Amino acid sequence: MTETTHPAFSDDAYLTACEGTVRAVTDRGGIILDKTNFYATSGGQPGDSGYLELGDGSRIEIATTVYGESKQQIVLVPTEGQTLPPVGHVVVGHIDWVRRYQLMKMHTACHLLSVVCPFPITGAAVNVNDSRVDFDMGSATVAKEDISAKLMELVEANHPVFTRWITEQELDANPEIVRSKNVRPPRGLGNIRLVCIGGNASIDSQPCGGTHVTETAEIGEIHIGKIEKKGRENRRFRIRFGPLPA
Repeated sequence: MTETTHPAFSDDAYLTACEGTVRAVTDRGGIILDKTNFYATSGGQPGDSGYLELGDGSRIEIATTVYGESKQQIVLVPTEGQTLPPVGHVVVGHIDWVRRYQLMKMHTACHLLSVVCPFPITGAAVNVNDSRVDFDMGSATVAKEDISAKLMELVEANHPVFTRWITEQELDANPEIVRSKNVRPPRGLGNIRLVCIGGNASIDSQPCGGTHVTETAEIGEIHIGKIEKKGRENRRFRIRFGPLPA
C-alpha cells in the first residue's frame, strides 16, 4: 500500500478540523486520508481521537491514530462496528481538541524539563494529566521542589515555541541537539523537524515531530509530582498540572 498522508498537524497544531479525501481502507479497517490533522502515536505522545464527519452529517468515531507502513502513512483507527467510508469520499476530521490541547501543553512541558535537567533522555511518555521523562543522571541528585521552581520560571517567562527544519547533514554536524540516548530521528525523509523554544532558539532546540503550544505560558502551572529511581542511574520524573502540593 503506497498511499501517503500529508500531516496537517505538523503545519498547524491548532487545526481542530481538516478536510481530507479517503485514499484507502486497510485490511484491519483503518482509514487513510490524503491529509489529516490527527496526530499519529509517536515520540511518547499518544495518537489523536475524535471523529470524521461525512457529507450527510453522519460520523465515524476515531479511537486512535497510528502510523502505517511508514511515517508517511497515517492510519485513523475507528471504534468497532462502524460503516467505513468508500475510497474517494471527502470527510472532515475533527480532533478531540480538549484532549489534544492538554497533550500539547504536556509535551511542551517535557521539553522544558529536558532544559532544566540536561541529562540524556532514556524514555518518555506524554499523557493528559501525568507525563514522565526518564534521564540517565549518573550520581547526580536533584530535588523536585527545585526542578518545579525552575520549570515555572520558564513557563512564566512566556518564551515563544516554534518549529524549523534542518537537513540530515546539519544534524550530523550538531549531534548534541539529540537528547534521547536510545532513539534517533527518522532518516530518509530529507529534512529533520526541530522544536525550538526562546527567541532564536535561545532556550532549546531539539528534533521532535510532536505537537506543542506556541508560548510557554500556555502550559499553565506545573510541578514535579515525584522522582523515582529506575535502575542504578536512571531517574523518572513525573510532571503534573497544578501547583506543587504543600
